[in-house]
Amino acid sequence: MAGLLADLRAETDSLEALLAPLRPADWETPTPADGWAVRDQVSHLAWFDDAAVVSVTDPAAFRALAARAGSVDDLAAACRAMPPGELHAWFRTARAGSLEAFGALGARVRVPWFGPAMSGASFVTARLMETWAHGQDVADALGVTREPTERLRHVALLGCRALPYSFAARGLPEPAEPVRVELTTPGGDPWTAGPADASAVVRGPMLDFCLLVTQRVHLSDTALEATGEPARAWMEIAQAFAGPPGKGRPPRSG
Repeated sequence: MAGLLADLRAETDSLEALLAPLRPADWETPTPADGWAVRDQVSHLAWFDDAAVVSVTDPAAFRALAARAGSVDDLAAACRAMPPGELHAWFRTARAGSLEAFGALGARVRVPWFGPAMSGASFVTARLMETWAHGQDVADALGVTREPTERLRHVALLGCRALPYSFAARGLPEPAEPVRVELTTPGGDPWTAGPADASAVVRGPMLDFCLLVTQRVHLSDTALEATGEPARAWMEIAQAFAGPPGKGRPPRSG
């Protein structure tokens, strides 16, 4: 948990490096997410950080919160009148509060969320994944290229563990055949998950895999190779985040 929290802080710092120099008008810059500006990416993170604190500290109150929460688009729209300075301060306060709450969370404690309940370790990993993915939208909106880091290992692991959820969220049966994942980390090292003898395999750069499972890129715009029908079917709908099926991104090429 200490290592996860350190990486979440580092991912937060990466996002802060993008947000700190922004002028008020920059917060209205459209991002690749349909209808969302930079401000919506940040309000989304802040709202769900606050929700995460409630989940960790008062599970019953969180269940009531989840029952009355609207869609992510509704939540973003409700925050659009907030001045950029106030919004940025909210994100910083919400993130600090969540980090404090996570510091007392056991790695195996079950935490309720909008999808299935998660272990404490997976819960913190999910917040890191969300920070990285929404930070990617902000970077893309600003025309900034971020260097991938070894923190992507957390996102890749969460993406692999979310294979059953990717199918369940769409009312589809999980493939009976296992899928192996063989990726190359940003540092050039091999990273694997799944049975070594599986005939269905996903191979390629870890960055591309992480972009795909967070639905920040279309499969056709990656260097990923999916061998076997279970692997191909998964890559078409892969979703590492909780909630209803994501819309994904249209292909940039072809």
